[in-house]
Amino acid sequence: MSAPNRRAGFVAILGAPNVGKSTLVNRLTGTKVSIVSPKVQTTRSRVLGIRTVGDAQIAFVDTPGLFRPRRRLDRAMIAAAWGGAEEADVLALVVDAEHNLDKDDDTHAIVEKLAETARKNVILILNKIDIADKPQLLALADRLHRSGVFSDVFMVSAQTGDGVDDLLAAFAKRVPEGPWLFPEDQVSDMPERMLAAEVVREQLYLQLHQEVPYRATVETDQWRDMDDGGVRIEQTLYVEREGQRAIVLGKGGARIKSIGQAARAELERILERRVHLFLFVKVREKWEEDPERYRAIGLDFDV
Repeated sequence: MSAPNRRAGFVAILGAPNVGKSTLVNRLTGTKVSIVSPKVQTTRSRVLGIRTVGDAQIAFVDTPGLFRPRRRLDRAMIAAAWGGAEEADVLALVVDAEHNLDKDDDTHAIVEKLAETARKNVILILNKIDIADKPQLLALADRLHRSGVFSDVFMVSAQTGDGVDDLLAAFAKRVPEGPWLFPEDQVSDMPERMLAAEVVREQLYLQLHQEVPYRATVETDQWRDMDDGGVRIEQTLYVEREGQRAIVLGKGGARIKSIGQAARAELERILERRVHLFLFVKVREKWEEDPERYRAIGLDFDV
């Protein structure tokens, strides 16, 4: 295959919170590059998943869910999402096929903004077709397509993979001609230190409830390769109040132990090496007003 025949480009995956964007990006990439939980707003910053298909290389930009911001962190997340869209060659809006569009203000706002951009290469993806009512699904597809924003409509299940191969082939045709942007075997541009922090944060969302995961952030303090091929990782989990720290630790340290065990197993699966993970929980009041914390997770503090 000669280099002149190659194609490469960025596809931004947009959508309201909890519509399955990260699950879809992981499915399209063929491996886990973005953390997933049942809670909304799990993704905080831009995550890139890379897939090479035939002569095309596609960089999928998993963006934070688009919603009406209420605090500085929200605004930074929204800016990251639209920033990823502006730089992309193709835009794709993911909509939960089960949602009632009349009550979904976030999706309405996204469609309106996409209409203002007048982009021609915008694809609509109706996700979760495995559990959606078919007549409702078809009516939703027709209604959104009549907005005039979307060039094509795809119906998929990111969870089962149904329809994803056709979607992947469509993206491969739509990215522009040009040399590949990454090595053929690269699947993400996320540094391993940040990936490790994201995997631990995923466990906060999976194992803790209410507001605690949203009020916490994770940073990798040390990463040391060991002589036996393993890696020693030390991380700090920052929370805003002492009460939150007690919840993260759990009775007798049981919760932080459970978080560490699950995260270590996931990291060993992803990194394919032995992982020695050490977690520390610290209180840092108003960490959401600290520019350094935003830089650590790849967000712009000043938006």
